[in-house]
Amino acid sequence: MAPVILALRDATMFKTKVCVTGQHRELLHSALRLFDIAPDYNLNVMRPNQSLDDVTTSILQFLGEVLDEVKPNLLLVQGDTTTCMAASLSAFYRKIAVGHVEAGLRSGNLYAPWPEEFNRRVVSIATRFHFTPTKQARENLLAEGFPEAHIYVTGNTVIDALQWVSARIDESEEKRKHFQHAYDFLDPKRRLVLVTGHRRENYGAGLAQICSAIERLAKRDDIQIVYPVHPNPNVRIFVEEKLSGIDRVFLIDPVEYESFVYLMHRASILLTDSGGIQEEGPSLGKPVLVMREVTERPEAVAAGTVRLVGSNTDRIVSEVERLLDDKVAYEAMARAINPYGDGKASQRILAVLERELA
Repeated sequence: MAPVILALRDATMFKTKVCVTGQHRELLHSALRLFDIAPDYNLNVMRPNQSLDDVTTSILQFLGEVLDEVKPNLLLVQGDTTTCMAASLSAFYRKIAVGHVEAGLRSGNLYAPWPEEFNRRVVSIATRFHFTPTKQARENLLAEGFPEAHIYVTGNTVIDALQWVSARIDESEEKRKHFQHAYDFLDPKRRLVLVTGHRRENYGAGLAQICSAIERLAKRDDIQIVYPVHPNPNVRIFVEEKLSGIDRVFLIDPVEYESFVYLMHRASILLTDSGGIQEEGPSLGKPVLVMREVTERPEAVAAGTVRLVGSNTDRIVSEVERLLDDKVAYEAMARAINPYGDGKASQRILAVLERELA
């Protein structure tokens, strides 16, 4: 959302207020600092290991108070989080127009990813301005009966953010030296596999399979594995118990976005169950293996930049090793075209809002 906020802040016809829920406070604050964004409201509703019921009801209550005070003409939400869903519902209760950034994504399975697939469908019902990243996302919304005039194909703003941060790193020798020092434990002679794994549907058995795959892959002497471990105790405690102490497996704290972009640039393979990385990786020419059975981003699979590998140990290991050992297979994924935009999505969103709200 940061590129959209920056575009709105520079526009003369809008007065923009930013509200955050306080989820993952340290990561949130580093992201806000990176883009020079100061939130006007912090709901501070997040508590350790709380239920989805708690998150939803807290956001409805406290965001409702903010909306009653501000009385906005438009509420912009992004993605498919429970925050996004609850915020759109709160706006709907007050007949406030909703603009959904990254609209129209569908996996076709209400329980995968969970609860995100449900969240994004609820948000769509409350939305007036559907800003879709791709034509396929637009088709998804049309198939569900949403008005064509309310759907705008813009590309995904995550590419805007990625390009903005990448340029900052490329243009600053000081930043490059900082990151080289921060990650001096990495061996430049070994290829890097960058891992993220934290989806709720992988808790328990799925995460156990993922950890087993990482343990087997780490026996290869030609790679090193970096895993920024999600702070959720359902992930952190489990992963640390299974993978701590294994040679060339580096379990690190979650990193702020600029550091993560550096690590993605340095990586050879991205192994993830995340959503956004399925878009960021192809933009950097990095093959992405997704540890899920379905994805709401089928365009990347069709383009050949992303491959679904599920959470089965044998399948994860075989697909990673295929890319490590088969140069042709690797290059086929690395050179595929990214279908998620050109880095100008936020400007297209701004242009739509200036035209439609004038």
